[in-house]
Formats: sequence, C-alpha cells, structure tokens
Amino acid sequence: MKIGFIGTGVMGTGIIENLLKSDADVNVYNRTKAHAQQVLDHGAKWAASPRELAENSDLVLTMVGYPQDVEDVYFGDDGLFKAAHRGQYFVDMTTSKPSLAKKIFDHGQELGVHVLDAPVSGGDVGAKNGTLTVMVGGKQADFEKLQPVFQQFSSSATYFGPAGAGQNTKMANQIMIAGTMTGMTEMLVYAKKAGLDLPMVCQTLQSGAAENFSLGTYGPRILRDDYTPGFFAKHFLKDLRIALEEADEMGLDLPATKQEKQLYEQLVDDRKLGNDGTQALIKLWWH
Repeated sequence: MKIGFIGTGVMGTGIIENLLKSDADVNVYNRTKAHAQQVLDHGAKWAASPRELAENSDLVLTMVGYPQDVEDVYFGDDGLFKAAHRGQYFVDMTTSKPSLAKKIFDHGQELGVHVLDAPVSGGDVGAKNGTLTVMVGGKQADFEKLQPVFQQFSSSATYFGPAGAGQNTKMANQIMIAGTMTGMTEMLVYAKKAGLDLPMVCQTLQSGAAENFSLGTYGPRILRDDYTPGFFAKHFLKDLRIALEEADEMGLDLPATKQEKQLYEQLVDDRKLGNDGTQALIKLWWH
C-alpha cells in the first residue's frame, strides 16, 4: 500500500517516522517543504501538492492545523479530491469539526473513496513512541481494513460510529484534558506559593489519586522552564472552541470548559504565546 501523508508538524513527523520504520512506502506534502526535511532524510518522498499525492497513493493520511486547512487540503483547487480515485482511502487525523468530517465522508462516497475521521491523542511523546490513541468515525469495514496501518503508530485504535464520531470523541478528550491542564497549573501555583518542593509534590501526586497525563508529561517540562510544544497552545484553543460550538448545538452548558477556553484565550490572543506548548498556561501566573 502506497501511503501519502499531509502535515509534517510535531505530531505528523512522529507518525511518519513510525510508518517509515515499518518499511512503508510514504510520500509527503507540507506547505513548507523545509519542515518535511527530517522525514525526507529518513526515506519519505516529496509530493508537490495534495493533488499529486492523491494521484500516487492508495491511502492518504492528513494532519494539519485548522478546519480551514482541512477544507483546503481536500476541496481546494489542488486538493485531494481533484485526483481521488475509486477504492482509495482518505483518513483525516486533524482535530477538526464533526460537520466537516461528515462533509468529507459524503463527498468521498460520491467518488467511491473510503473516508475516515481519526483524530489522535497522546501528544508528541505518543507520536514519537508509536503509542497514540486513535478515535475513528466512518464505516466500520474501512476501519478494520486500516487497522494494520493504525497499529504502526498507535497503541489503541477504537471505532466509535459513523462519520464525525471520531471527532466527537476527540472533543470529549479535549474537554477532559482542559480540566487536567488547569488543575495541574493551579496546583503548581498553589504549591509554589506554599513554599513546597515542587518536584517532590509532582512525584507524590503522580503516585496517588491525582495521577494524570498532563501532570506526568507537562509538569516536569514546566519545572525545567521548557515550553516547547508537545501540542501547540493555539491548536488547543481551536479545539476548545470547536468543543464549545458543538456543545451549544447540543444544548449543553459546559461552564468549566468555557473558563478554560477563556484562560487559553488570554495566553494565545492576549499574550501572543500560541506557539508555546499547552503547558505555557502557567505563564499567566509565573511570567
């Protein structure tokens, strides 16, 4: 199976590296070719556009930044659907809108293309180690067909239902992560003010009922003053906005998630720190 991959950011690079380690034939496209140099050096081949990628791939995986980027990659003048062919597989792993996932699926159906929405969780560590969690929407038969591919970069891939179900599951994930990120941040602010040994506090809490991914992954980075993105703050804010838009359409009020969105808006929009990792939320207090 010839695999095309669009998006060589922090997450995409880790996924591509794991595909290459499995001896997959991988072609890649990214808006900025220089950002793809690492995977090109390791054996991936360059495609000049999404359209060219579609012409030469049995399966195309996409992981870009925002819903508008997804629209452009699939429906643009040089997009994937311009060269799509019957029997092909398109899988969008961008965290995006469930409604857009359904739109891509429906257009794929018209062309005989198999489409899945398959956002992931696990951050840069999971992408690098091949231990991502994949949440999938679309047709179950298509999910089962691609299970061997998902296994090359994930420790868990789960089918949740029709098109959009993967994205809705990722929204549930991001709502949960928002709570652990603010909890970790306020915990550190409190512990520091109380004069406690912060590494010892993190180690102790991570061994008890307060254990969580945010604390275990991002707590140590904060203590090292490391704000490089395992996941960009600007992309997390995008996710929270999508989650709240979807909640509004469902008639749900999520007050805690609204507050967390406001905090990330301060970080990204007011402080202009969107290119930092999500752990930079602590800068609202410490810097």
